[in-house]
Order: sequence, then structure tokens, then C-alpha cells
Amino acid sequence: MEERSLKVLANDTTFINKISNTLTKLLIPTKVGLNSMMITLKRNAVLKAYETYQNTKNNETKAENAFNRYEESYTLYLESIDKYIMDSVYKKVKSGSASTFEQTALSNYYNVVHLKETEYAEYKSRKQKFLLDLDYDTIINGGKEKLIGRYQKLYLEKNDSLYKSILKNYSVKLADGIKEKNLNQIELYKNIFMTLDEYVKTILPLKIEEGYEDFAKIKNDYDELDQFDVGKLDEKDFLEKNEILLGMSRTLFTHSLPLIAAEQCYNKLIKDARNLIVTTKQENKQEEVYKALLKIVKNYNEKLLSTKVYWENPEERENYKKFWNEYQTAKTDEQTEIAILKRELHDIKEDGPKAKQISQFYKNKLVEFGVMREVKNRCKTMENGRYVKTK
Repeated sequence: MEERSLKVLANDTTFINKISNTLTKLLIPTKVGLNSMMITLKRNAVLKAYETYQNTKNNETKAENAFNRYEESYTLYLESIDKYIMDSVYKKVKSGSASTFEQTALSNYYNVVHLKETEYAEYKSRKQKFLLDLDYDTIINGGKEKLIGRYQKLYLEKNDSLYKSILKNYSVKLADGIKEKNLNQIELYKNIFMTLDEYVKTILPLKIEEGYEDFAKIKNDYDELDQFDVGKLDEKDFLEKNEILLGMSRTLFTHSLPLIAAEQCYNKLIKDARNLIVTTKQENKQEEVYKALLKIVKNYNEKLLSTKVYWENPEERENYKKFWNEYQTAKTDEQTEIAILKRELHDIKEDGPKAKQISQFYKNKLVEFGVMREVKNRCKTMENGRYVKTK
């Protein structure tokens, strides 16, 4: 696509520039109209090519040619939208005649273009997505139901592909970051959860309208997300929301966010929940965070670890099989919780004050259940003057 350097400059106040700006404002409607017409022509061309490709999928010979024409027309279509932003929206913002929508669109465009120098793989997907969203909003505002119906099929298919590409890129970077102990991992996790949230809010509802086949698998999780759309979320709420999104990703993005990446994301949520338990001082709120942790660990095991085939450490696999057997044979919630607490104690690998605090928290819970006993230390003075500590 055509790329140009964009920079919004302040209007000069000289007489010549005032005349120039006035003429620009007068000419803008013509330019907008011309670009809008070109977008309409290119949009109609790509829709026709897309529908032809869909109708010839079962014919290998025709399908290949139809797909190539579809991809070519898709590229030309996006170029026409890109040109509209460059030639029309940019000039309107510069001249001060842009609407709020156009100002926001240009600002978002800058954010996408900014990725080109540092994150080119993400930039390619994000830019396509931005241009598609921009035209989709225009079509929705136009209110032409027939056009909306035709365009939405193309829009959903392309967005599915783009979101998968973005998440796959994050997964690769996450794996590389783990090996290199990259300090930007926190930002990566944040981007993964934000991208999942964005997809579920904007694309999934449209797919459901179109009759999404696998919706039954995620319906309960999808309905549960509604509670997080009201009011201000605290840290516990974000943990629970991200856990639901991660669980849904096992159906929505099985290959783009593979098991190894999803496992790292679950471990991040569990670690954050442990730290939040330690830092929460109010007992009732601490208990709420603990309940959230139990839910995360349950879903982590049921949706991911129980289906894991390859383990790098055979000993760890055997240890997990013992836990999973205890977990599955638990007949009460108390027995399930005890199994999780014992597994959590086994899984804590870090050293330091927080690790010791969360370990003690778990042990206190096991003492309450009667699984462990708390034995106090005592000192005794011996005749030779030595102090011997006995338990």
C-alpha cells in the first residue's frame, strides 16, 4: 500500500496562507466525493470477487483463479481507503474542518502507522483491520441493509484471519521472550488479553448473528462476561475477566494462541492472583481474591493441563497425573479445594517474601481443613548451658 509521512501542522497566519487554506476548504468536498466514489467502486469489485471465490471453492481450477482475483481486488480496495485518509481526512484535519469522527480516525491511523518501524508483522495486520473498520462504520452509518449483509461476510472472514495473525505473532514473541527473559513480557500479556477482549466485543457478536457453529461451547463464558461491562473493575475483576477470555480462546483461537502460549498466560494470571492475595490486607477482600484464584486454577487444569500431551519433564508429568487423579475423584468441594492447595504448594518455585507468605496462606487453609497440623516450637535449657529446639 501507498505510504506517506503524515504530520499535522498548525495553520500559518500569513495573508497568502489564509487564502490557500480558504481555497482548500472549498475544494475539499469535491475531493471527498471523488475518493468516496472510488472506494464504492473498489468495494463493489472486491465484494463481487469475494462472492465468486466463495461459489467456486469446490472447483480447484476455478477456485485458484478466483482467489487470486479476489486478493488483487482486496488490495486495490484497501489502497483506495488509505488514499481517502491521506488525501481527504488529513487535509480536513489540517484545515480545521474535520469532524470528531475524522479527527479520531486520523489519530488511530497514526497509532497504527507508528508500529511500522518496530513491529512490522503486527503493523500489516493492524493496518488492514483499521481500514476495514473505517469502511464498515461508513457502511453501517449509511443504513443500506443489503450492502451491510453482503459486506459483513467479507468483513468477518478477513477480521478472523487478521486477529489470528496478530495473536500468532504475540505467541511467537512470548515464546522468544521466555527464552531470552525479555522484560517486555508484561506488555505482551496485556496485548494478548486486550486483543481477545476486542475480538469478543466487536467480532464475536456479528459471528453469532451469522450463526457461529461453535458458540454453544463458549456460551456460558460469553454470558458471564456481561458482569464486567458495568462499573469500574478492580484487580480481582480483571483477573476473572482475563481468565474467562483465555478460556474462550481455547475454542476461538486454538492454533493462533497454542497450548504453550495459553499455558504461559494462565501461569501469569495465577502468579498475579497469588501476589494479590498477599498484598490484600482486608480479610473479606483477600478471601474474594482467593476464590478467584481457585476458579483460575480449576479452569487451567480442566481446559488445558488435562489435555496436555507433551511434557518436557517426565517426572512432572507423573506428579501431575497423581494430582489429576485426586482432583477427579474428589466428591466434595472441600476435597477439590484441598487437592488444589496441595498442588499449589508444589507449584510455587520462586523464593522471596511473597512466595513464603502465599505458602503460609495455603498451609493455614490446610490447617483449617484438618489436613495439616500447626506445631509450635519450644526451647528447653539444658544443664550444660546449650539451648536445644524441639518440636
